Amino acid sequence: QVQLVESGGGLVQAGGSLRLSCTASGSIFSNNALWYCRAPGKQRELVAASDVSGSSYYAAPVKGRITISRDDNNAKSTLYLQMDSLKPEETDGYYCNVNVNGKDYWGQGTQVTVST
Repeated sequence: QVQLVESGGGLVQAGGSLRLSCTASGSIFSNNALWYCRAPGKQRELVAASDVSGSSYYAAPVKGRITISRDDNNAKSTLYLQMDSLKPEETDGYYCNVNVNGKDYWGQGTQVTVST
């Protein structure tokens, strides 16, 4: 059983930065970890992913402005999303996701609001 808790969201002006965190109750070092965004009534969209080999993937709209990183140890793992040069259209709930032994786990999300 893995529990994920996101934090770090908030209100920021366009062009500003936020650093989101996702803390796992257990270690997820042997699993890929991802950040999604989802606005109410819309489908979730993949923002960034981090795999266990150290490789990262970024959706085209955020490439160059967002960095995913992770801190894994035997006790717990934390996934980060550094978001720079934020745009109003990136106002969304942001969720971390990990699949462990074939089961998907999600956090409750953290809201990012970017004002003009």
